[in-house]
Amino acid sequence: NLLSQQTQPASAQALYGVLRQQQAIGLATVYRALEALKLHGFIQSRASANGESLYSLVEQDQHYLTCLQCGRSVPLDHCPIQELEERLQHSVPFKIYYHTLEFFGLCEPCTESVD
Repeated sequence: NLLSQQTQPASAQALYGVLRQQQAIGLATVYRALEALKLHGFIQSRASANGESLYSLVEQDQHYLTCLQCGRSVPLDHCPIQELEERLQHSVPFKIYYHTLEFFGLCEPCTESVD
């Protein structure tokens, strides 16, 4: 699985770039496959600072601090709402595949450049 080889979430364009070197495939096919995998709960997506969707395996769940100026994302060490997800999983008739958590602001270098 190509996503399992990624060290960070990847865009459909980036995945397409790798896949088309191995086989004849269209970008629309990559998007359709990613959407099907997401609907089945195998992968998750999050939007980058520029609005591009980034995909990763659900097992690689990560949460971020994202800079609105430079787009840099810094992963958080732990998930502060994991316990809530587990409680919801047992208390509501809803199958939760994943959740996303992202804080937006300015990283230190961008904060200094604004001042």
